[in-house]
Amino acid sequence: MPLKRIGKALTRTGCSPPWLTGYMTAGLFRAGAIASAVTLFGATLGTIAEGANAQDQGVGAEPQMIESSSSEDTAADEVRFVASPVVQDIGDKADDAPAIVLPPVDVSNLRELVAQTEIPETVSGDLKCLAQAVYFESRGEPLAGQLAVARVVINRADSDAFPDSYCSVVRQRAQFSFVRGGRIPEPNRQSTAWMRAKAIAQIAENGTWDSDAGDALYFHATRIKPRWARTKVARATIDSHIFYR
Repeated sequence: MPLKRIGKALTRTGCSPPWLTGYMTAGLFRAGAIASAVTLFGATLGTIAEGANAQDQGVGAEPQMIESSSSEDTAADEVRFVASPVVQDIGDKADDAPAIVLPPVDVSNLRELVAQTEIPETVSGDLKCLAQAVYFESRGEPLAGQLAVARVVINRADSDAFPDSYCSVVRQRAQFSFVRGGRIPEPNRQSTAWMRAKAIAQIAENGTWDSDAGDALYFHATRIKPRWARTKVARATIDSHIFYR
């Protein structure tokens, strides 16, 4: 029976007959069961929702698990790029390496240096051409004059305006009067002048003594006045030669 009809009957009679009381009791039992079912269903839905929410949070929480790992493991796996150069510490190995020490030049003048210079019995190549230039051009000059002649030959070999080897510089046409047809004559190998010329050539090539000629590229004897000298700058006059750049 519909509840509305039951309510109207109660209102009219003002009492509850036995059949109505039983009927209502059964209805209330059914209503309570329905309410319990609804409550259970709602709780089930809430559990399902919480489980789904927990699953979603678990997917998003995976980076948190990585971040919660120890900082040492993270640092070990991390690749870092730095803007400044990295210098590897080599400890004391550099201190153990033998140092290259050049023998000191303990002389007070060029004559002493020539006397201390080790001179090979024979020389060849560019060093021989340099020594021959010193020997034939200036063996009668003081040591400073001989060194200046050697310096000019070296400066020319270093200059773009001249050949790039001592022999080519000495053999260049119309440059050195002792050269005939591109041939350099042989010196007196047993003479003191030749031994001294070899020492001067070695000193000039090593740069162990400064020459007053400096960066000179030209020279001539003081007894002549060549026309080309007017366009050059004099660097030094050493005994009977004037040196120019």
